[in-house]
Amino acid sequence: MTLFRFIVGRRPAFEHAFHGLIHVLLTQHNARIHLVMTILVVISGLLLKLVAWEWAMIIIAIGLVWITEIINTALEALVDLVTQQYHPLAKIAKDTSAAAVLFASIIAVLLGIVVFMPHLLQLFL
Repeated sequence: MTLFRFIVGRRPAFEHAFHGLIHVLLTQHNARIHLVMTILVVISGLLLKLVAWEWAMIIIAIGLVWITEIINTALEALVDLVTQQYHPLAKIAKDTSAAAVLFASIIAVLLGIVVFMPHLLQLFL
């Protein structure tokens, strides 16, 4: 099997993944906030000329937030599929999934402070 045929054979998987990402962006308010913040952080990183290790930290932070947001959306949809009625276990599943996104976002902010603070201090002091 050639590499080209392998890649072409994976096309449906990529299409499904992009449909999932589009669903997250269209239906999740917080995902749109994450998108705006991602764009602002990348632009800031470019303007401040971050070095490789700083970019690595930023990419990890951004990825962590996006991964948890996407998994949170999937878990919420799965819970809604199983039951539309209130159930304490469904609430726990949704709440803890949302907590993962919150925790990832806090970690991302802390990493952002570590990476950007020295650059900002150098600019303003």
